[in-house]
Amino acid sequence: MARCERAWELGIRMIEVPVQDPAALPSLRAAAAAGRERGLPVGAGTVLTAPQVGEVVTAGAAFAVSPGLVPEVAGACGEHGLPLLPGVATAGEIAQALARGLSWLKVFPAAQLTPDWVRAQRGPFPAVPLVATGGVDACNAQDFLAAGCRAVGVGAALEDPQQLELLAELMRG
Repeated sequence: MARCERAWELGIRMIEVPVQDPAALPSLRAAAAAGRERGLPVGAGTVLTAPQVGEVVTAGAAFAVSPGLVPEVAGACGEHGLPLLPGVATAGEIAQALARGLSWLKVFPAAQLTPDWVRAQRGPFPAVPLVATGGVDACNAQDFLAAGCRAVGVGAALEDPQQLELLAELMRG
């Protein structure tokens, strides 16, 4: 909860709690409840299976995030009315996600794909809202936004006090 509180203090409006380990579900439950009190969404990250979708819905997740486009996860999210942000790394994956009715997509792993990859995808997919995650920090976040991402997701950067201050500056800027 301390990381969630710190992120909210910085002005970060959406939080993702990774749940690849079932032991993380109580953390998701607590964060989701705290987020609801503030009117802020908390989602479940690293959702890889359809059964996990049911678990995160029960825990109160407002959305789900997956590192890739997993058809079973997309289907289960649709059945539960849970928004899904699937990871994509190719034009084919973007097209498949759009064909499934998914709109917001996660550029993952963003640091390896680079802002140039984002610019290249904007050509055939100019209207698709992209979120860069995976290796994004205060040093490269602006590059991804300038390349056409609508948002960025930071993870490990939240554990570095220097990065926190730089991210806070970006949020204000």
